[in-house]
Amino acid sequence: MKNKDDAKKDLTPMQHEVTKNNGTEPPFKNEYWDEFGDGIYVDIVSGEPLFSSKDKYDAGCGWPSFTKPITEEEIEEKMDYSHFMVRKEVRSKSADSHLGHVFDDGPGPTKLRYCINSAALRFIPKESLDKEGYGEYNKLFK
Repeated sequence: MKNKDDAKKDLTPMQHEVTKNNGTEPPFKNEYWDEFGDGIYVDIVSGEPLFSSKDKYDAGCGWPSFTKPITEEEIEEKMDYSHFMVRKEVRSKSADSHLGHVFDDGPGPTKLRYCINSAALRFIPKESLDKEGYGEYNKLFK
């Protein structure tokens, strides 16, 4: 896993805008909206695991959408009243990165849709989990 200071240096302008300035990337023009390989998604700043491809689905919104985080401990939710809307913002606890928003229009029993900016994430394919230091998450794909 990257240390937080190293990760910050490596951020692209869009990654910085999204994670640190609560920005939003364009729908359907971002890295992971249509990525459906097996793996996990980690915070681009801290490297902390956030979401699994097992919980990803195509919501048709143009951003990666998940039904739940890997663990609740790394996710923080805050009310967001910006842009003349009332939404629930999703942030990572370790790096205080803006990730996106959570809505109650998703599938399954919880009906949650975590709509997350690709720019806030890094995808670790299942085949690279051990090499990248995330071997404990192989159990998600057994």
